[in-house]
Amino acid sequence: MFSRARQVGAKRRGGRWFGAARLVGLAVLATALSLKALDPGFIETLQLKTFDLYQKSKPRQRAAQPVAIIDIDEKSLATLGQWPWPRTLLAEMVTQATRAGAVAIAFDIVFAEPDRLSPARYAESAAGLSAATREELRGLVSNDAVMAGGMKQARVVVGQSGLAAKPAAVSAMQPIRAPVATIGGDPAPFLHYYPGILRNVDAIEAAAAGRGLFSIRPEFDGIIRRVALVSAAEGALHPTLSVELLRIATGGNAFAVKTTAAGVASVVVGGVEVPTDSHGRIWINYTPHDKARYVSAVDVINGKVPPGRLAGHLLLVGTSAVGLGDLRATPLDAGMPGVEVHAQLLETMLSKSWLERPHYALGAEFIAALLVSLLVIALVPVLGAVRVLVLGAVVAAALVAGGWLLFDQKRMLIDTLFPLATSFSVFMAMTFMNYISEERQRQAIRNAFSRYLSPAMVEQLATNPAKLELGGETRELTLLFSDVRGFTSISESYRADPQGLTRLMNRFLTPLSNAIVERKGTIDKYMGDAVMAFWNAPLDDPEHAMNACAAALEMAARLERLNEVRRGEDEAEGRKHLPMKIGIGINSGHCVVGNMGSDVRFDYSVLGDTVNIASRIEGQTKDYGVTILVGESTARQAHDRLALIEADLIRVKGKQQPERVFTLIGGADVRASTAFPDAEREIQAMHSAYRAQRWDEAQASIAGATAARALQLGGMLDVFAARIAEFKAAPPPADWDGVYVATSK
Repeated sequence: MFSRARQVGAKRRGGRWFGAARLVGLAVLATALSLKALDPGFIETLQLKTFDLYQKSKPRQRAAQPVAIIDIDEKSLATLGQWPWPRTLLAEMVTQATRAGAVAIAFDIVFAEPDRLSPARYAESAAGLSAATREELRGLVSNDAVMAGGMKQARVVVGQSGLAAKPAAVSAMQPIRAPVATIGGDPAPFLHYYPGILRNVDAIEAAAAGRGLFSIRPEFDGIIRRVALVSAAEGALHPTLSVELLRIATGGNAFAVKTTAAGVASVVVGGVEVPTDSHGRIWINYTPHDKARYVSAVDVINGKVPPGRLAGHLLLVGTSAVGLGDLRATPLDAGMPGVEVHAQLLETMLSKSWLERPHYALGAEFIAALLVSLLVIALVPVLGAVRVLVLGAVVAAALVAGGWLLFDQKRMLIDTLFPLATSFSVFMAMTFMNYISEERQRQAIRNAFSRYLSPAMVEQLATNPAKLELGGETRELTLLFSDVRGFTSISESYRADPQGLTRLMNRFLTPLSNAIVERKGTIDKYMGDAVMAFWNAPLDDPEHAMNACAAALEMAARLERLNEVRRGEDEAEGRKHLPMKIGIGINSGHCVVGNMGSDVRFDYSVLGDTVNIASRIEGQTKDYGVTILVGESTARQAHDRLALIEADLIRVKGKQQPERVFTLIGGADVRASTAFPDAEREIQAMHSAYRAQRWDEAQASIAGATAARALQLGGMLDVFAARIAEFKAAPPPADWDGVYVATSK
């Protein structure tokens, strides 16, 4: 009986301890999940150190990238003197680097004050100068003007610094900002915000091709892991220095910020879409510090850089000199020069090798911690501490291996330390509670609570993602490019209302995009205010040329309706009305279409000569004063049903084969009008005389082309009238074939 009673007592005590152990485990789990949600400093530190360990274990291997650093190093300071140098030296640096073939140059430096070594300033400060000498020095050009002059001969991006407060002294010059398009909403509430910006002196600021913020906010532990590609300051969006350098180097088109309800999703610059976190930041994929990136500034200034070293490169000007204090901590180096951080960011974007913490990462870490901890809570009373410890080691190894493989293969940053630390804390708490209980107590606990356990608690967390393969097929497509004419003037009118410009772009792109999609088109991409689309992929469209032309006409019509609405709004608000005008280029031909990119990131897109020609044709619309130009292949397929009139025989930039282009002036109704045959006949007569060099006859045809002018072709006729006048004054060579050579894109 005593033995039985002791067993019963033990069973009762076991039930009590059993319940307590699991409650403690759940309490520890709830506490850990709450801490993760609150994300205090020590939790974030553990996570970031895990990511640092990933990078240290497998840093990015430095491959050939067109990025180099002009280094104001110890050697340069010893040769040219202490910093700051006269800006005439920096002007010479820009000139020499440009001569060496540099594509663009960015300064990780701000020139906020006039050069104290300028002649006039030196005349005021130097002692012992005669009055004549002082007067002569005052008459010399300032060093800032010399540097500005050198910058105008190159593509130079100057650095700006974000300030925690508005600067006390504000320049009278209106700030010059990079063009930006926002897609999906206003990103400003999600971005880092600077109340003020420290800019360069006016002469240098105005001479620069671009301006970018070089301010980088490190993590709370002082290490730079993430860099904002775009920031908000003074009511506008500002690119970081590397983004602005890439934008200027690739033609200076607007960069774009894509935003969702959760925050910023990506930044598009130079044709590269870079996914970001919700605050517009990316994780830099670092390589160890490498002196091979650097070229000594004194060697550049003295023209001693090896031939070809800077050719085709994007250059960043900064310093590695310890005395100038621009050293930053990174996951791989305790003191990396700040300019190299910008260089590594640029390399990361160019190679598309950024590290990515997906939006679902936090949820996945929560679920992993929850499932593993619940597994511990469920199994410790059943299997005992030793068996659960062995099982936990297996699960831990699987989690660690999974996290590492995601980083190694996909460059994803998933924190496996949190699930491990949480589950181990639960395990230790429960082990302590169960340590003072006997086997019967644990058995009682199992009997009491086993009915409440769910088999779903032991499901695996991670699954292997299916591999996506790159590939494409060759097929005939019709390509369409559209672009806004005079967008700079329109954007300037919204200088005081940048959000109004954002709304305008959304109002503009929406109807044009709908016109494309409604006619079976596929929108490839938005490039600022430009749109690229194609037909006959991914779904077959036998009428791809016709549908593309119909979409172009509808785009023009919808834009006209939008302009009418805007005209009324502008009149009501007392604002000058600037109608939006577009140019549209269309071309048909064989292209490769499919998943283009890398095995890390790709898009469904098209490649081929047809694409390039379509883009070039769009660029010619402004020269011919028409809205829509189409290539000969497209015109051949739609000529019988649409109002198409030959515009010219041109050789677009970068091509040797001439292309016959046609202007699309309307649909079947215009083609059936009485004016269209007359206009077509007038244009043909003009072309015939023009190509035969019968200048007087061609001029007479232009003068009598009343039907063509009635169909809004007067601008095109004026182009030919101007050409003919030039040819009459300076006749073309004897072998002239009538082809016009386009000199612009």
